[in-house]
Amino acid sequence: MYRCFVLLCLFTLKSFAQDTIYARDVIRQLTSKSFFGRGYVKNGLQKAESFIINEIKKQKTFPLFGKTYTQTFIHSVNTFPKTCDVKLNGKELEPGIDYILNPNSPSIKGKFNLIKKDSSFYSDNSKVNVLFKNKLTYRVSSVVDLRCEIELDKHLINQEPKFIELNIQNKFLPFFKSKNIACFLPGLADSDSMLVFCAHYDHLGGMGSNTFFPGANDNASGVSVLLNLIKFYVANPPKYKIVFIFFAGEEAGLLGSKAFIESKTIPLNKIKFLINLDLLGTGNNGIMVVNGNVHEKEFNRLNLINSENRYVNEIKKRGKAANSDHYWFSENGVPCFFIYTLGGPSAYHDINDVEKNLPLTDYVDVFKLITEFSKSF
Repeated sequence: MYRCFVLLCLFTLKSFAQDTIYARDVIRQLTSKSFFGRGYVKNGLQKAESFIINEIKKQKTFPLFGKTYTQTFIHSVNTFPKTCDVKLNGKELEPGIDYILNPNSPSIKGKFNLIKKDSSFYSDNSKVNVLFKNKLTYRVSSVVDLRCEIELDKHLINQEPKFIELNIQNKFLPFFKSKNIACFLPGLADSDSMLVFCAHYDHLGGMGSNTFFPGANDNASGVSVLLNLIKFYVANPPKYKIVFIFFAGEEAGLLGSKAFIESKTIPLNKIKFLINLDLLGTGNNGIMVVNGNVHEKEFNRLNLINSENRYVNEIKKRGKAANSDHYWFSENGVPCFFIYTLGGPSAYHDINDVEKNLPLTDYVDVFKLITEFSKSF
């Protein structure tokens, strides 16, 4: 009997270890240069889409959109696929390290004299703004401004900025096709109720022909958890139907989740609970639960499960926030949490958010907490 117990424990530990190995492989793939930041140049988003569909097909899941796993929506986006050169006082700067572009920036070429406006803001009073920042944080934009704006790392202000030379080529895409990906597993109960897990798989893409934003924590980590949840529920058939959604367009303004809600693909009143997963690669300081103040009963249940099993150091809560794809569901009356990990590396929307720097500190324990919480419905 004891031997069987030991073997069972070893098998369980091996299983959890394998989940982490799989997570690493998923994150490594999604953050590789060939995926180029899972954005809007070099087919990065499409490559991520193909990878995810291949993974969920392996698990023999059912497509949510009739016979297909994808739902297309169209939106505009501004990109910088080719030339992106910046020189300050004649010195060539490194993209992503020394500077980033404001994503609204247009194409521009020339040499511009800079006038100091305040301690961290310079301008030529016409076509160019230059801002010095403590941290370079990239974004996505769906519009193009008339003026170019460059954000420079604060250390470059040591030498008084006199002039800046720019050769930047933007490409505005007014009708870009992004795709949500979704599948489901049927439940054992005779019920049309369902649970939903979601995570966005898009990121920021690149800036120029060589610089890209890997997005390991944001949100290759969440995608890896979602794929692991599919594997878990294939091996452990759920009581209720479970829907798994991989959203695109999150970084462009929660566009994928908005399109999903508007499509009325599933009856929202049949969702017992939704959990949105993002930034799950750390956990040193526990987790944050958005909507924890809104759904007190469910939050207390989550906290009790954690207290009994000592999964994560702390569960913090906050109220409503339009900071990820749970938002549109919450606004339409769906009870939901957005869960993300706290502590660890601070890389966010920059070139340093890479797989090798991601500790996955509490990856397994957060996974256990989520699955245990889901059993309570």
